[in-house]
Amino acid sequence: MKHTLFVCTSCASTWSDGKRVGESGGEKLFKQLSSLHQNWELAEQFSLEPIACMSACNRPCTVSLTAAGKYTYLFGDLSPETAATAVLQCATQYYAKPDGFLPCQERPEPLKKGLLARIPPAPEINFTTTDS
Repeated sequence: MKHTLFVCTSCASTWSDGKRVGESGGEKLFKQLSSLHQNWELAEQFSLEPIACMSACNRPCTVSLTAAGKYTYLFGDLSPETAATAVLQCATQYYAKPDGFLPCQERPEPLKKGLLARIPPAPEINFTTTDS
């Protein structure tokens, strides 16, 4: 089963005249995660994907963990300078859980208070066709 770690690259941007100025906090976090991801033992199981906006602008920097049949998590209020290691530690815990459920007390400290959403796994949809 493929897992995905999404990182909002627009978070904590500075804007001027409707255009982003400089590097956003989300871009900094994504760069750090990309560097760590290369040597991470679960790099083959997790794709690391930048996302232009995750609509959590009032709670930057944001990341999401998702996989088929598992809870999806959205975390915000992460430090672009210091959260990367904790994010990968949490992703390791997520990978190990068959349903992806991460109790608060088990998550790394930076991801205990920053939970924005925990979305239950989508039910399997079985489409059947009948010939008329």
